Amino acid sequence: MVHLEKVTYRNFEDVTDLSIFESQYPFVANNVESIAEAYLALMSGEAYAYPFGVYDDETPVGFLMIGYNEAAIEENAPEVLKDNYTLWRLMIDKRYQGKGFGREAVRLGLEFIRTWPHGNAEYCVLSYNPENEVAKKLYASFGFVENGETDDDEVVAVLKL
Repeated sequence: MVHLEKVTYRNFEDVTDLSIFESQYPFVANNVESIAEAYLALMSGEAYAYPFGVYDDETPVGFLMIGYNEAAIEENAPEVLKDNYTLWRLMIDKRYQGKGFGREAVRLGLEFIRTWPHGNAEYCVLSYNPENEVAKKLYASFGFVENGETDDDEVVAVLKL
């Protein structure tokens, strides 16, 4: 069964050993970098991050990171990031792509967000490279809609919670 596990010292290598296809490098952040960003967000005292391993039973298949209030730490952040949740990162290992794990990770991430670990929010926000048609299609299937903002060179999409 697919589930999320918080990244800890115990499973850090499981998550950081995951990899993507070379053609996906422009679209997907490195998991080590993402975990470092989670730590920095937490240390700010103003933003929050939840890095998770995505597991199929005991097998690590991906990485998902959820954030809250990224606007507090990101210079020139889109306004919609303020006091809202984010699907900050998503990656599925190249060996497990095309098997529905990304879709299940997003579903589980939204389920976690709706436990309101930092209180209610209006939106779940994410961004993606405009050339990443796979991501756009996946997120749109959950109801994410581009809101006209950009985050650096990425398109911002929102889901009303």
